[in-house]
Amino acid sequence: MLIRKLFRFENAHIVRNCSTDRCRRSIHGHSYKIEVLLEAHAFDQGQMVYDFGLMKGTIRDVIDGFDHAICFWDRDDAEYIAWAKHYSARWISLPVSPSAEQFSRMFFVMIDAILKNTDMSNGEADVHLHSVIAHETETGYAQCFREDAYNPRMGEIRLTDIVFSEQVKAEWKDPAMLDRLLRGDRFVNPAHPLQIPPQ
Repeated sequence: MLIRKLFRFENAHIVRNCSTDRCRRSIHGHSYKIEVLLEAHAFDQGQMVYDFGLMKGTIRDVIDGFDHAICFWDRDDAEYIAWAKHYSARWISLPVSPSAEQFSRMFFVMIDAILKNTDMSNGEADVHLHSVIAHETETGYAQCFREDAYNPRMGEIRLTDIVFSEQVKAEWKDPAMLDRLLRGDRFVNPAHPLQIPPQ
């Protein structure tokens, strides 16, 4: 069974080397919608694949880090990167160009790492990330599956290469969240008490 949770944020970027002149040469923004699809073949104690409320924690925080931020490819022009860092307190440096395709891959890698480092406390079974859809516009989106996220032909995405500004990290519920994830520290889902004893 699949479940899907939708997240929204506003973000600005330049997508270098693309075919559209406006996109490759001018800073522009999008109202992004990110759909996170989880899959499992069993239910937790609440008869759910994964409680939607649990996705409002670390997963929401990492996606919200992109809201009202400027994203840039770490291989872009050094002067442009310095300008972005100077004029925006909220910025994110990426190891890939910030296209919708790469956004879907990047969010897959980050959310996959979060789930793998999370101790489930509610009887969740075999929950894993199915795919991530990044809507860049009302009519255009990219959907990333596991084989895409870790495909070196599409550019390697390592958590250590995604750099969030200090302002972004300071606004997370846990400002050390990324450092904890990189160290392999475990996240623990809060347990929901049983209302009705299982049969």
